[in-house]
Amino acid sequence: MKLHRLELEGFGPFLQRQVIDFDAFDDDGIFLIAGRTGAGKSSILDGVGFALYGGVPRYDGGAKRLRSDHCRPEDRSEVRLEFTVGDRRWRVTRSPEYERPKRNGTGLTTEEHRAVVEELVDGEWVGRAAKPREAGELLGEILGLNREQFQQVILLAQNRFAQFLLASGGDRQALLRTLFGSRTYQEYERLLDERRKDAEDALADRRRVIELALDDAENTVAAHELAGEGAPGNALPDRLGALDRAIERGRYRVEVLTEAQTAAIAARDEAFAAHEKVKSLHEWARARDAAREALAKRQARTTEIDADRRALHDARGAEGLRAPLEHAAHAEAAAQQARRAETAARAAWDEAGGQQDADAQTLAALIDDLTGRLALWQSAAAQEAELPSLREKHAAAEQRVAAAQTRIAELERQRAALPARRAELDEALRTHVAVAATADDARRVVEQARARRDAAEEARTRAETLHEADKTKLARQEEATAAAAAADALLRRRIEQRAGELASALEAGRPCPVCGSVEHPHPAPRADEPVGDDELEAADNARDAAQQRAHEAGETAATALAAYADAAARSGGLDPDGARRAFDQAVDRLTAAETAARERDRLRAERDGLDEEDARIAADIDRSRAGVTEAQDELTTLGERLTSAQAVVAAARDDFASVAARIDDGARRRAAAVALRAAIETSRTATESARAAGDDRDRRVAASDFVDAAAARAALRDDAERSRLDEKVRAHDTALAELKGQLVQLELQLAGADDPLPDLEASAAALADAREAAAAAAGAATAVVQAVESLERASERAHDAHAQIGELDAHRRLVAGIADAVAGRNERKMDLETFVLAAELEQIVAAANVRLDAMSAGRYRLAHTDALAARNAASGLGLEVVDAYTGRARPAQSLSGGETFLASLALALGLAQVVTDRAGGIRLDTLFIDEGFGSLDPETLELAMRTLDELREGGRTVGVISHVEAMKEQIPAQLVVEATAHGPSAVRQSALDPV
Repeated sequence: MKLHRLELEGFGPFLQRQVIDFDAFDDDGIFLIAGRTGAGKSSILDGVGFALYGGVPRYDGGAKRLRSDHCRPEDRSEVRLEFTVGDRRWRVTRSPEYERPKRNGTGLTTEEHRAVVEELVDGEWVGRAAKPREAGELLGEILGLNREQFQQVILLAQNRFAQFLLASGGDRQALLRTLFGSRTYQEYERLLDERRKDAEDALADRRRVIELALDDAENTVAAHELAGEGAPGNALPDRLGALDRAIERGRYRVEVLTEAQTAAIAARDEAFAAHEKVKSLHEWARARDAAREALAKRQARTTEIDADRRALHDARGAEGLRAPLEHAAHAEAAAQQARRAETAARAAWDEAGGQQDADAQTLAALIDDLTGRLALWQSAAAQEAELPSLREKHAAAEQRVAAAQTRIAELERQRAALPARRAELDEALRTHVAVAATADDARRVVEQARARRDAAEEARTRAETLHEADKTKLARQEEATAAAAAADALLRRRIEQRAGELASALEAGRPCPVCGSVEHPHPAPRADEPVGDDELEAADNARDAAQQRAHEAGETAATALAAYADAAARSGGLDPDGARRAFDQAVDRLTAAETAARERDRLRAERDGLDEEDARIAADIDRSRAGVTEAQDELTTLGERLTSAQAVVAAARDDFASVAARIDDGARRRAAAVALRAAIETSRTATESARAAGDDRDRRVAASDFVDAAAARAALRDDAERSRLDEKVRAHDTALAELKGQLVQLELQLAGADDPLPDLEASAAALADAREAAAAAAGAATAVVQAVESLERASERAHDAHAQIGELDAHRRLVAGIADAVAGRNERKMDLETFVLAAELEQIVAAANVRLDAMSAGRYRLAHTDALAARNAASGLGLEVVDAYTGRARPAQSLSGGETFLASLALALGLAQVVTDRAGGIRLDTLFIDEGFGSLDPETLELAMRTLDELREGGRTVGVISHVEAMKEQIPAQLVVEATAHGPSAVRQSALDPV
């Protein structure tokens, strides 16, 4: 990998865009990054790391700190890096998250983290990734190194490469695990431990299954007396054989009891058929008596139904006269209403001042005259209605003239005040700029305080959760103990109840299956609540479930304890109140800084807008002067319109209060005339229609069976009433016929039956006795069948589990051996991951010694040791320094500062070589080393410089960050970072002459 060009803008100490051309140092092969402390030398390496990985060596997790403190909100922050891997040239452009002004409206918005990756193809940059996640994935494929590996092999960051030399075995293992991706071996260890535990659990489970199955089966055999003569041995094969023989004896007993059950069921079925026949006779007799009673009640309603039948006949005859009757009634009502309307219209006409006894012709002439006059008065009324608006517009025009003149004077006063305001803004800005500069530091402190506060709150919550988890664990353990005790008690009850079960099957005269006697003077009583196989199985399941819940509760409590410890550590030892106070204080400081920043931005914006304000006021003055002229012209026009309208309204009003009042009077008289004329015509027409309808009605009634119109109206019924009468008559006739037929059928069914009928209670008692005998036979057979089935299931479980024990035990021993080896349960406490990393460390030491031998003039070399560590710690990743002067090895911590730097540099270079070899052997054409040379004496510095010269072989370019004067003299190609007079830094590049 070779770096070509780096551009930094708004990044770290750099405000303006800085361009660094690494290709310019190809001829020298080594260049110095120089500058005063704090100028920003290491920020160049920060830019490289941020461009490739979105982070920097010095600010892990603090990408927001990378934006330059010198940036204004509208300034841009961006890093661009060009580099080559293999024969492909790439360019990555990345911006950190920061706040910028909104494009629309006021205020700030967050500019998200951006990243773009491009490839140079045929002289053109072609986009390959446009989002941070996509860019990260693509760069990971291109570089072949993760961030930690890159910092170890290319960016040897300040004070970092010495950590690997001086680290403890555990810390060194953590770094090597990150660089070589050996976490998978930890997963192997965990998975193998789980498999070992699973194998042990499986073996114990099989043994438990055999014991439980045989214990349960032997209890069942004893309870049903199926054991035969002689006691079986304690060996599993003997117990299994005895169980199989007991099953055979049980099957024979099932056959005998099944035959008895079949005979009892046949007797029960015969009794049931006889009882059903007696029940049917009694039911028919009850139905016959009920039918006789219902027929008598139905016949008693004949007179009522005949009256409804006649009413239905008359209603159907009158339905043909309904239309002429209703038409005549409606016509007479309309004539009466029309005459009343004519009388009311004449009264309204008289009230309006009209001529009495006016006929339709006179009213028509009057209506035409009033219509013409109303049209003329409407025009004048419109102008009368407009008069208030004209007066208001005239007054408003006068006010606009005065207001425009007043505004001109006010604008001129505002324009004169602008210079003084500009001076006030400059003074206020100086106060707020200094406070606003502390915002980023305050924001970082707030984030840290927030994390501690949240962790303290979480720790309190975790403590409560831990307390509840401990209580739950104790409760679950008690439940598991109780469930186990309940299962044992149930099993003991089952054994105690066996004698009662056997005694319930004894019969007088038949030999006892236990003692053989045909007499049974004292049979054991049957238990009131016998324990069955299902109940035993449920108790076992409940016990297993309770034990599982207790185990899970224990794991939950352990997890809660770990979570509480983690939260307490992250809280920094603060209680919630103390952490909250610290957070509030940090927020107050941040609020003050952000308030100052907002006030600074507001003042800058106001100051920048003063010139625009001055131009705007001048334009407003010109517009106001033009408005005065326009308002004066409008005032003259409105005055002329107002005078003309007032003259027209006065002529049309006459003696009335207003033109509108005169229109209302004329309209009222015209409306009364129109209404009276229409009422006269309507009354005449309605009277003639009523006379014609009455004549037609009388002719139709005379031709019908009714005496007169009143009789016909009395016979009328609506549709619903006619339907009700028809349904009532039909229902009566139908019910009467059905009852007669039903009574005949019941008499036929009872013909030939005994009188009185057979006794129903005696028949039911006989059936109950038969059912009880059948149930007893079925119970006896079922008990033995269930016992045999239970024995068969237990036998199958026991045989299957016994066949698996040998194979499971061999598997357990094999898995346990492998798990112990991988987990490092040996005398050196070295697990598989440490063994693999130790091999990598040997390669690193070998590569480092090539450099260290030259830099130390042959005195020192590094040595890997796998000696047993003290205090039972893990071994295998130790480092020692062998001193050729003494021939003895000693700890790396015993080296001096300069010696430590040389050894660390050699180890870092060796580590870089091995990591790149493991990453596919990518070529590293650019290397950076940040500080550390100040601790070297002149001779050692010369050795270090000679090593750096050797690194240039093969076209490699080495960048060294240092402020040591001797190095400035020896390295002519330099990047000089200088702080400008206004604060931001700038980069000055020289590839030819020493600075």
